[in-house]
Amino acid sequence: MDKTAPFQTFDDRSDAATCAPRLAALRAELAKRGLDGFVVPHSDEYQSEYLPECNERLAWLTAFTGSAGAAVVLKDKAAVFADGRYTLQVRQQTDSREFEPRDLVVEGPNGWLEANAPKGAKIGFDPWVHSAASADALRASVAKAGATLVPTDGNPIDAVWSGRPAAPTAKALPHAMALAGESSEAKRMRIAEEIKRLGADAAVVSLADSICWLLNMRGGDTPHTPFVLSYAILNSDGSTDLFMDGSKSSPELTQHFGNAVRVRAPADFNAALDALKGKTVIADPNWTAQAAFARLEAAGATVRRGVDPCQLPKACKNPVEIEGARKAHIRDGAALTRFLAWMAREAPGGHLTEIEAAQALEGYRRKEGSLTDLSFDSISGAAPHAALPHYRVTTSSNRKINNNEIYLIDSGGQYPDGTTDVTRTMIVGKPTPEMKDRFTRVLKGHIALATMRFPEGTPGIALDAFARKSLWDAGLDYDHGTGHGVGSYLSVHEGPQNISKRNVTQALMPGMICSNEPGYYKEGEYGIRIENLVVVRETVPLPGGDKQRKFMEFETITLAPIDIDLVEPALLTDAERDWLNAYHRRVYETLSPLVDDETRHWLSDVTRAI
Repeated sequence: MDKTAPFQTFDDRSDAATCAPRLAALRAELAKRGLDGFVVPHSDEYQSEYLPECNERLAWLTAFTGSAGAAVVLKDKAAVFADGRYTLQVRQQTDSREFEPRDLVVEGPNGWLEANAPKGAKIGFDPWVHSAASADALRASVAKAGATLVPTDGNPIDAVWSGRPAAPTAKALPHAMALAGESSEAKRMRIAEEIKRLGADAAVVSLADSICWLLNMRGGDTPHTPFVLSYAILNSDGSTDLFMDGSKSSPELTQHFGNAVRVRAPADFNAALDALKGKTVIADPNWTAQAAFARLEAAGATVRRGVDPCQLPKACKNPVEIEGARKAHIRDGAALTRFLAWMAREAPGGHLTEIEAAQALEGYRRKEGSLTDLSFDSISGAAPHAALPHYRVTTSSNRKINNNEIYLIDSGGQYPDGTTDVTRTMIVGKPTPEMKDRFTRVLKGHIALATMRFPEGTPGIALDAFARKSLWDAGLDYDHGTGHGVGSYLSVHEGPQNISKRNVTQALMPGMICSNEPGYYKEGEYGIRIENLVVVRETVPLPGGDKQRKFMEFETITLAPIDIDLVEPALLTDAERDWLNAYHRRVYETLSPLVDDETRHWLSDVTRAI
């Protein structure tokens, strides 16, 4: 990979002017197929969040480029759905005369179809880009409207997408044992034992992060995420059939796999599903395509709906992966600190733009030497743009960072030993009292989560309110989750763990890496978010505590200064002030030997005790 050129581009990938002709072309194709409507999720055959360009069907049709969303097209109306992160973005990007913006969470395609699908209508869906669970829910909603859900043969959008990009063919590479901490063979045998325990003969796996973790391989098929897009069938004896474009392989990878992993063409996947006739097969209805379920059932396999058996073992990082994450965060923190010191010098001049700032941070990360890519497109926003939680700066939206404005940068790096994700909010010039109040309330929530002790078996939803309490006390809140899982040189968004209002029941377990990122956003003015990554670990019993009950805590692994110019000390308790001062001492002691003299002097000042 060329490390002399920026990885992130800032072109405008959406154009609302294309919505009308593309929608007309899709409707004509649906009419040819005898369909009255079609559902377009933001997903592909691998149920990915981040998609290769060739699978960005939702963006092609609606011009909306968010990482979560959907659209529904009927003969006389159409809607596009986005969650709270993208409420403003979807209205800015799409042609609202063609696509009515709707709420993805409150209503979603299912609720909208239930209210709008004509009785007797045939609503099409591509069974390869809908999971079995989502297809079941969609079918039920369509039925309530008196309509019928019809699987399509091929995706109608592909039929009218002129110049659709080719599928990615990046090389798949072995992920070294020194980084993975466990051999692929050991992982395969461990998961195979679980398959046997469940009384099954095989498991179908389609999530890219599961397959890459299981086989200790990484690739480059999706933006900023080292995925190899493929399917796998893991058998109860530990052998695995991997359905992957052969051009991605190499003698090195073949040797890495050994004889127990058979690389087969993607075109062979359906025949392999057919060959499971009479077998008991585990497939995750939330992450496996409806088409795969239908094929297995038609072949006469006994399909056992169960959780992807790789998800939880992958989420619970081993000691090698955790130590790699710590080291990656130290290097990443040094790069981010050099950038923040540079911003402190340059931003007050009023000449920097959002793009220039994002490019500068990427440059500091690249100079570190081991960066392979960003972990996502950096969110670089000043003033009103910072109020858009998932703002993506483009050449047309780019603005200068002015004095007395808040600037927010949410960014991360992909390193062979770890994936980083960190947000820092800084003031250029002088903050208003309101800005300091809101920032400090966000900081209080961040500290509350960072210092949380909780009993074994606690899910993230039980902790989410602690991060919001100080904001709630002032009648404020934010519309995104407080924490998501993060992979080990894999996806920056990883399950099954989650810290949010969503009813995710997965307990937070030792070795899981999560984000801690409460925020506050004042539309049209400014936004605030403070994000560190934390590792779940078992803690020692407290004196007088229940010795029979295990408790968990978080280890903060992100290291970078938090802007104390935005802190109102009077709002902090003594314990919160102690946490911030101790964190800043650790930041200085760890990072000061890794930065230049000018940055070191700046770091000493901005990590001073308050």
